[in-house]
Amino acid sequence: MKNERVGSSFSSFLEEEGVRAEVELRAKKKIIADQILAKMQHERMTRTTLAARMKTSRTVINRLLDPADTSFTFSTLAKASRALDLELLVSLEARPRGSRVQPSKAAAHRVR
Repeated sequence: MKNERVGSSFSSFLEEEGVRAEVELRAKKKIIADQILAKMQHERMTRTTLAARMKTSRTVINRLLDPADTSFTFSTLAKASRALDLELLVSLEARPRGSRVQPSKAAAHRVR
């Protein structure tokens, strides 16, 4: 018997719920936070030490490392990369045709 998929894809579900953009943003933030944490662990560096190297507070470090908090600034990310001796690479790429992401309801609500 042929196993056919029932229903829509997970991506379509997120789109229908109006949260796809927010979920993708949090996933990207988690990747960044994980990369920073991995380098900190490799260097045996504490959050306090990183904060001192960045000349900032531990609160800023905690927000930077919190995957759910997507409000960090580019400046904070650049300071972290310098403090950890990492190269910061930024890239924007065209989306495949037909894969336009609509702003999430939550994001649209915050903008108002």
